[in-house]
Amino acid sequence: MESDMSKIILGPMDGVAKYLPSDSVVIITDNNVRKYYGEKFPNAEIIEIEAGEEIKTLKTVESIYQQLLSLEADRSWFVLGIGGGVVTDIAGFVASTYMRGIEFGFIPTTFLAQVDASIGGKNGVNLRGYKNIIGTIRQPKFILCDTGLLKTLPKNEIKNGFVEVIKHAAIGNAKLFSLLEKNHETALLLDDNIIKKIVHDSIKVKTTIVKKDETEKLERMKLNFGHTIGHAIEKITHVPHGEAIAVGMVAECKLFSSMGLVKSEDTGRLENLIKLYGLPTAIRCMKSDIAETIRKDKKRRNNNVILPVLNGIGKCRLVDIELNKLEAAINDMC
Repeated sequence: MESDMSKIILGPMDGVAKYLPSDSVVIITDNNVRKYYGEKFPNAEIIEIEAGEEIKTLKTVESIYQQLLSLEADRSWFVLGIGGGVVTDIAGFVASTYMRGIEFGFIPTTFLAQVDASIGGKNGVNLRGYKNIIGTIRQPKFILCDTGLLKTLPKNEIKNGFVEVIKHAAIGNAKLFSLLEKNHETALLLDDNIIKKIVHDSIKVKTTIVKKDETEKLERMKLNFGHTIGHAIEKITHVPHGEAIAVGMVAECKLFSSMGLVKSEDTGRLENLIKLYGLPTAIRCMKSDIAETIRKDKKRRNNNVILPVLNGIGKCRLVDIELNKLEAAINDMC
């Protein structure tokens, strides 16, 4: 499959031209990214969308299809998504479905997109507030990560990106987890050497899992750690994605700790690391709303949901749990 580490390049954004396989390129980006980085874009047609999670809809996708038709784009064209997770999701979904699929690549411009959102081939849009409920799994030709772009991001964006790094370390790399603990100050300052290693090692955890299970039959579900409760919190409270997942990871660990499935010391270590990066570990919301939202989660299988459970720091296993039992445990915890 095409999610090999060799397809993920750590390098400058303005060097992307040598990786483009076609002379006919259309860039999909948002207005903010174009304003800040437009001068670094390669020579290509540009389709600009608004910024923000609220535009990740089928309406936006239809508008892009119409613009591609106006450009007379055919199957020889190449789509280059330049932006954060919203842009890469939309660009990948459009490319995967336009004319039954054309090639595409990404230049993720946010920390969250570099370490997670652009990696793995999942591309989708939201429907009525339910995240990524409509989507495809198709791998990009390449992903170019320019860590220099991160220095222009607000601090909150950096903190939210670290959530997925912490997740990857917790489920798949104990050494990365320790590095994050010992170097949190320099990491938050985006020290060049530290941040490049963090991005590389975080990506490696995800691609290793994806290569084993591209279409999420089982193994890939480990990447959902913190996301079942986290997505419910995000939908209910509208807090940023990273903050919701941070709370979700801690909540799921505490939940399974109460069931005797996770060691309390591992839960405590995860909670402390999340706090070191200035992220929340709890939030006020209605337990009934969380349970109801989980019932509509795309990860549900009939009356069960498969959830990742930490098997020590750096290791993870999957547990198949009945929704009724999960809801009862959430009620007890809340």
